[in-house]
Amino acid sequence: MEKVLMKGNEALAEAAIRVGCKCYFGYPITPQNEITAYMSNQLPKIEGGVFVQAESEIGAVHMVYGCAGSGARCMTSSSSPGISLKAEGISYLAGADLPCVIVNIQRGGPGLGTIQPSQADYFQSTKAIGHGDLKIPTLAPNSVQEMVDMAVKAFEIAEEYRTPVMVLADGLLGQMMEPVSFGDIKNNAKQYPYGANGHGGKRERNIINSLYLDPLKLEECINERFSRYAKITEKEADAEYDKDATIVVAAYGSTARVARSAVDMARAEGINAGLFRPKTVWPFPEKQLKEATKNAKAVLVTEMSMGQMIDDVKMALESKLPVEFYGRQGGFVPNPDEILKKIKEMEGK
Repeated sequence: MEKVLMKGNEALAEAAIRVGCKCYFGYPITPQNEITAYMSNQLPKIEGGVFVQAESEIGAVHMVYGCAGSGARCMTSSSSPGISLKAEGISYLAGADLPCVIVNIQRGGPGLGTIQPSQADYFQSTKAIGHGDLKIPTLAPNSVQEMVDMAVKAFEIAEEYRTPVMVLADGLLGQMMEPVSFGDIKNNAKQYPYGANGHGGKRERNIINSLYLDPLKLEECINERFSRYAKITEKEADAEYDKDATIVVAAYGSTARVARSAVDMARAEGINAGLFRPKTVWPFPEKQLKEATKNAKAVLVTEMSMGQMIDDVKMALESKLPVEFYGRQGGFVPNPDEILKKIKEMEGK
């Protein structure tokens, strides 16, 4: 299968276009600018393609609301502080049950922090992406190829369950170049039947709304939405992992690549280590983690943060195993030797 060398941000944008995203609304911020630039160059070449550089991140996400409400396939992207600005709009999208894809190429924070890579937006994406009772499925690629694959998967999940979906990557993945294949990506976009796009008197009007002044109606709406979240949790939670390890290293995204090297080095020294890598961070793959740790005596979580996924690991394991943490911040990426040293400490070597 033919492969091309592409930067992560550009590969994700190309995959989105190929799967039928014709509408993109964004605002520049490092390290995701290549997505915006690629869309600005390519979308106008497509029949019906729409690219808008909004006046702000807030404007961009509300343009997504309007576009998704019309029944079209659409996307926005940003990085860390830009996602914070989009949070209100994401809540409106979830409250109106509108499918769209939101990409976060994480940078260090809080505040403006740094343009270097980080994974410190895990809490934001999985616990508090917007106000109210809501969740959004969040996919975590660890390669440029997965930037492609998960962009496609994000649109599929968004439309099947009528929800915003986030692709949570980081500056390292966004900026690195790797060979990628676009395989058999098909443009399967279609006008959503629930879009407010005119009806000519042939069907009941569709109304896009997140305001319910009747408390019983709002409760009914939220309960129905959470029934969809339950289906997402059952069907979409995903991870890859080694079996029968006694020391399990849990990591996602680009950090998981480093952790894989550390695990391989540990095995070469006779330590029975294994990697657990969530591909979805919401829903968190609890069943898979329990399977991966059946023979484990301890778990090491490693992230480019002060430790955020560690809470989900502990809850999934019901605190039945010791869970330790190693992380780097400020734009630094953990290296294999650092993680190996921690594995050895846990093994008692």
